[in-house]
Amino acid sequence: MDDNQPDQIKFIYKFNFKEQIAVSFEVKINYQTLLIENNVTHSDKDWTKLKNFKCPNCPIDEEKNEFCPLAINLEGVLQFFNELPSYKEATVSVETNERITYKETTVQIGVGSLLGIIMATSGCPVIGVLRPLVRFHLPFASLEETEYRVFSTYIFAQYFKFVTGGEPDWDLSKLKKSYEQIQIVNRNIVTKLSDVELNDTSRNAVVTLSSFAEYIIFNLEDKEYIHLKDVFNSFGESIDWEITPRTILKNRKD
Repeated sequence: MDDNQPDQIKFIYKFNFKEQIAVSFEVKINYQTLLIENNVTHSDKDWTKLKNFKCPNCPIDEEKNEFCPLAINLEGVLQFFNELPSYKEATVSVETNERITYKETTVQIGVGSLLGIIMATSGCPVIGVLRPLVRFHLPFASLEETEYRVFSTYIFAQYFKFVTGGEPDWDLSKLKKSYEQIQIVNRNIVTKLSDVELNDTSRNAVVTLSSFAEYIIFNLEDKEYIHLKDVFNSFGESIDWEITPRTILKNRKD
């Protein structure tokens, strides 16, 4: 372990408005586990209980867990931004251990970026597969940037499986299944939040995140990620997209 390695990853989201007012929200993530450390373990809000917020594909045992880890960690940020309309313009800054990123945008987009971090690190076993992306979070990433980060992160994980004797998913089939499960959670969140007396900011923010997930699924289904192949021309030979990862592995075994 690097002696200079921090114990936490900190994200400070600050929303500055033309009226000269500003609000900020800080999230602390454990550097090793990539789980949120804002220490929320209990809530007096009935909707945060697992029995009331549970997703159709949730594997968590209700008898052993009173609260939904995702809901209980979302409650604070949802209440925090409840008075701000989703369309309100703001200069949003995101301060991390390494840098500060700024964007002229709306509350909805800023909150969406923040919710993405909280949801992935909340302890939800379904969305938790996105935790590696939080380690190298790119605030306000475009669809193409998100696509590249998702695919490259997943392939890197498969490489580690490969070199340690595991069964790598080179054709990304399990990634597609993971994102389909994530979409089930996203849809459930939007539905459940509609039943809670909050403004539309949080729901719209989750809808934005859901559109990113839908984009990944679409690209995996139709292999639309092929448009990125020219990025890798500098590595030498051009990539033959008639050869699939499965074909390469089969040829190596033969």
